[in-house]
Amino acid sequence: MLRRTRTTKKLAKRIDLQYFAHMHPFRRWRFWLSVAVPIIALGWFITQRAQGGQKVYSSGQLSHAHAVFTQQCTLCHLAQAGAFTAQVTDKACLACHDAPLHHANQTFTPECVTCHVEHKGATLLQATADAACTQCHADLRTRDGQPHYAISITSFENKHPEFTPLRSGMVDSGGVKLNHYLHLQPNLMGPNNTRVQMTCDDCHRSTSAGAWPYGAAGMHPAAASDASPNRPHDQAYVPPPEFAKHCAACHTLQFDKRFGNDQVPHDKPEIVHAFLLKRFGEYIAAHPDAIHEINPPGRQIPERVRVPRVARNAAEWVQFRVDDAEWLLYSKTCKQCHTLNPTSGPLPEVAKSNLTARWLSHAEFDHRAHRMMTCTACHTRTPDSRETTDILLPGIQTCQQCHRPQGPAKEAAEGRCFECHQYHDWTKAKPTKGGFTIQQLRGSARVPVPQAGSPH
Repeated sequence: MLRRTRTTKKLAKRIDLQYFAHMHPFRRWRFWLSVAVPIIALGWFITQRAQGGQKVYSSGQLSHAHAVFTQQCTLCHLAQAGAFTAQVTDKACLACHDAPLHHANQTFTPECVTCHVEHKGATLLQATADAACTQCHADLRTRDGQPHYAISITSFENKHPEFTPLRSGMVDSGGVKLNHYLHLQPNLMGPNNTRVQMTCDDCHRSTSAGAWPYGAAGMHPAAASDASPNRPHDQAYVPPPEFAKHCAACHTLQFDKRFGNDQVPHDKPEIVHAFLLKRFGEYIAAHPDAIHEINPPGRQIPERVRVPRVARNAAEWVQFRVDDAEWLLYSKTCKQCHTLNPTSGPLPEVAKSNLTARWLSHAEFDHRAHRMMTCTACHTRTPDSRETTDILLPGIQTCQQCHRPQGPAKEAAEGRCFECHQYHDWTKAKPTKGGFTIQQLRGSARVPVPQAGSPH
């Protein structure tokens, strides 16, 4: 075995212990890069600020609603001691929005930015996370200790109760008799003695849907409604049916064959009575020989045959004819849809109609967003409903088939709380005054900082 000629000490002398002190191409490149990047960034920052821009402070794109504020951070991030505050305070939001509370007895009021998160791109600020709602509604508490709503809801799929009208045993108290089953039968007698097949949207339609096929002749939505077709609310909710718009062409109100197709007004009995007195009074004045004519009503009520009476003078003739017309109307025509209550006088009282336009008073619903579906896809019980008291809303399980909390991520419709519910009670909103000019919004003028207690 050969003897080692180089000792460990000799081998160690071959290693340069000062290697780290010598310049290397890689070390040189890394050094200059670490110096250049901060210098370039600082130069870009100074250039942007010199041009008056504030976008350098932004942590992300603003929403559509606030995109015009991009060059004016001080509109939301109020400057304090010459610097921007990272957290947007409620004072900044209240300069433009005076949003009312959710409920007067809520235990606390969250800050605006707790729910409405900016710098997340061109999103809707109302598209809040479910956590903003469930922080209270997962274990609901109120100041008086008596919540009036479900006390534990964590999502639309988890613990959300059935819709109120369907879970409380309510009935439709509209006061008008309507048989959906009958109206959806084929070959119904329609206008001008034609056979028709009615569909749901013949009666249930928004004011922007055009003329009604079974309304009064020549009637258009704008002629019989104060609702504007340009207001989103009028298009999202289907107004209750009205006689003149939806029923008049089929359910006619003729009162005497002498007047052909003329009809009494669809109004209170007092107004109908005055109308009949006027029309028969005009007729007998033009046809005085008709006093002694005996003409029974053009239609008879089964089991009740009206015996015609002979008048002695024009006033008595008018009274007899008015009595006959009202007997026919209230015993046959009006009774088909209305409940008539007897009174101490000669005229009955018509039970007031109280058709519900919006069943879910604490939720938002838009029929326009569901127009790709058939009506009976959701209102499944309608074709077989024979009772006026039936509430034909779809149940929560019907909605849950499409709407899920995960939304588009699970190839489903949006199902977060904000889709149907609003936090703020906008019926109590206060008007606000704008305080900015175009120059201030675009960064060419100084923006005043809102002061505490200033009007907005």
